[in-house]
Formats: sequence, structure tokens, C-alpha cells
Amino acid sequence: MKRFKIIHTTSYDFSDLVQLLPHTLRLRPREGHELRIESSRLDITPAASLRWHRDIEGNSVATATFTKASRNLNVESEIIIQKYDIAPHDFLVADYAVDYPFKYQDEDNISLSPYINCLNGGTNQRLNLWVNGLWNGEEKIQTFALLLRINQHIFRSISYARREEEGVQSADHTLECGTGSCRDLASLFMAAAQRLGFAARFVSGYIYAETEIPQSGATHAWAEVLIPGAGWKGFDPTFGTIVGAEHIAVAVARRPELVPPIAGNFYGNPGSSMKVNVWVTAVS
Repeated sequence: MKRFKIIHTTSYDFSDLVQLLPHTLRLRPREGHELRIESSRLDITPAASLRWHRDIEGNSVATATFTKASRNLNVESEIIIQKYDIAPHDFLVADYAVDYPFKYQDEDNISLSPYINCLNGGTNQRLNLWVNGLWNGEEKIQTFALLLRINQHIFRSISYARREEEGVQSADHTLECGTGSCRDLASLFMAAAQRLGFAARFVSGYIYAETEIPQSGATHAWAEVLIPGAGWKGFDPTFGTIVGAEHIAVAVARRPELVPPIAGNFYGNPGSSMKVNVWVTAVS
């Protein structure tokens, strides 16, 4: 078991007094057999009333409602978690899915259909050629090995570039420009996996690293694929690794834009600035 402390601060400064509309917060990690929350604290200024619920994906979502006008909005989350998935390669694949290609069972297709339909706009012509270069349709390969190949190829061929702009690049655009943020690389992995018939979903969260990395001070993103027998397994194309104890999932969705950490609007004069800082540290 490993323990981590996560501090996530977000500050908004407005050009004048504004009335804040309800904001949704996705800052609480997804709890389960591999992750337990030991303690949590959420401070919001100006004062807000909170209502918690779980969305259709089982993500923990808080809705903050404000009454007073303000020039600022500050949100600070501090959470200590326990992680138990310290052996991410310790799993078994169902016999019928060990080798690729395979078909999901009929009873699973209904639930998995939203994750199998390809995402991203555009023609995807570049994506199709790129995927065909990774697997030619005749090669015998194990399912997990093919997914690792996609993951590693993105890591080796696409350069990481931190982007502050909102939104996610299309798969074709990421392949064309050869660079992308972690959410762009995760989206490319999803598109490639879905092109091959896999059920894939987007994951937003945090990552711990003992040394400074480009993703330090920000949230992180990766993808998960439903592998029969193993369940949802995470792949991080930013680092070319399988997801393990250092990855802390907060929210999952069929599309990246569905799970922003904080989302909301305000009434008032236009103009605002935002600053986000994230610290993930190991605790004894």
C-alpha cells in the first residue's frame, strides 16, 4: 500500500464584482478496492453550499452554490489517499480475448457501445493509416501486446507539449502536428483503440513522480480499455506505461470534455484569469 497527499488549488480573478452561478467540482478520487480516501478537505471562497452526488459514470461530483457577489473564486482541495494497485501487471485475460481480434460478449456490448464508437471530429484518414501501420490485419498478436504497442508508439512518436488552451485536439490533428498534451495523447490512444474495436474511455486525475516532470503542477489524463477478464485497464501514452499506483483517477467519461475538474459560469463584466496548482506527494 502507498499513501499520497493531493493538494489542488484553483483561483479565478474577475475584472469586477460578479455573481457566481453553480459550479461543478470533480476533485475527489474514485474510491474502490484499489483506492481508499483517508481524509479530505475542501475549502471554497466565497462561501458556498455543497451538494454531492455520483454521476452516470460513478464519479463523485460536488455542486457549489453561491449567494454573494465576489471578485475572486478560490477552491482548495486536500486529500490523503491509500493506493493498493502496486502490481498493475497482475491480472488475467478471459480465454476468448487473449488473442486479437476478439468480440465482446453480446451481454456486454449494450453497456460498452458508447465507449466503442469512435470519437473526435474530422475524416480520421490520417488515423486510419496510422492504425493500419501498427497492425496489418493478418499478424497474430495477443490483445494486451497490441494495446501496449499503441501506447508505446504514441509515447515514442508524439512529443508532449503542455497546453493551457481548453479542448482536446482531434486524433488527426495530433498525428499531423506531432505534439499534444496528456489529454490529447490519451484521446489519440482512445481513437486508435476504438478504431480496432476496443471499448475505451478517458480518465482525468493526478500522477505522482519522485522527480520533477512536465506534468507537475497540473492534472493528468490517460485512457482505459475494457479487457475481458481484467476489467478496465489504464494506459498512459504520455509516459508509455501501464497505469499503476502512481496514477490517481478522479473521473472517467466516454469523451474528455465531459469531466473538467471545475466548471461553471458567472454573471458580470467579461474578463477573468485562472491559476491552477497541483501537488502530489508521498506520505509515510
